Amino acid sequence: MQFWPKILIFDKKHRDMVRYINPYTDFGFKKLFGTKVNKDLLISFLNALFNGEEVVVDLTYNNVEIQGLTRLDRNAIFDVFCTNDKGERFIVEMQKAEQQYFKDRSIFYASFPIQEQARRGHDWNFHLKGVYFIGILDFVFPEDEYSTDCFHHEIKLMDVDDKHVFYDKLTFIYLEMPKFNKTEDQLVTMFDKWMFCLKNLWHLLDRPAALQERVFKRLFREAEIARFTPEERKSYEHSLMVYRDLVNVVDFAEKKGIAQGREEGIAQGREEGIAQGREEGILEGKKAVAKSLLQAGMSKEEVKHATGLTDADLVGL
Repeated sequence: MQFWPKILIFDKKHRDMVRYINPYTDFGFKKLFGTKVNKDLLISFLNALFNGEEVVVDLTYNNVEIQGLTRLDRNAIFDVFCTNDKGERFIVEMQKAEQQYFKDRSIFYASFPIQEQARRGHDWNFHLKGVYFIGILDFVFPEDEYSTDCFHHEIKLMDVDDKHVFYDKLTFIYLEMPKFNKTEDQLVTMFDKWMFCLKNLWHLLDRPAALQERVFKRLFREAEIARFTPEERKSYEHSLMVYRDLVNVVDFAEKKGIAQGREEGIAQGREEGIAQGREEGILEGKKAVAKSLLQAGMSKEEVKHATGLTDADLVGL
């Protein structure tokens, strides 16, 4: 058995020691959940999320880029896209920064695994397998849509009159990570433990005593930066740069929105001014990040996926 020493990485930007990867980065998330060798981690997370309502026994990873129906249609690039042993599709997205039409994007993405089930060239009775979109959000929904202690949202098609679920094969699950504030001594369920890991992994120096299950031992081993190859380390550092840039975009937009809101508050209302300034700041910052990524060699589709920008936003960059 090869011995791996405990090695801490000094993060010069944030002036602290880091042992484990940040799962909010593209590399970190796909390293833990997007590879066949680690599919047991994804299976454990999904089963904890569904809490017995849906049992995932096995998964097959699908191509994360799906072509549109025609040459002119837009493609979709997912973080993780897989199918279970019953033919149900799961899209799992780590959303790093708030974007204006995130809900629309969720619906758009979910349409791809629905349409791909059509049996072209054969008689087909429109029978569909379930589709699940799972969004792990590094932000909270705006305008106080949900209370501060409500972070887990499960959305289905519902009859607005009698409130029954009209169609149960299309499910959207959103996890507002900033609202999850349980400490290690408060972790009871597997879902609690997975949420704690996702939010705090890169701030930990050792596996907490509360996470004794074998799957978390695997998780922390796979997340240890010292085990990476030089190529993996380079990819992770690039992914971490993108994540930091997007975080800085949002922080800057918050400050700009507040300042602009103060200036425009008398004319159009303080809250409206703050919202408009924040939105403009986020778009401006994302374009700057996108330009840097394009210059670094990332494809246009990858840049759109990382930033949430559209083709129109990228014109002229």
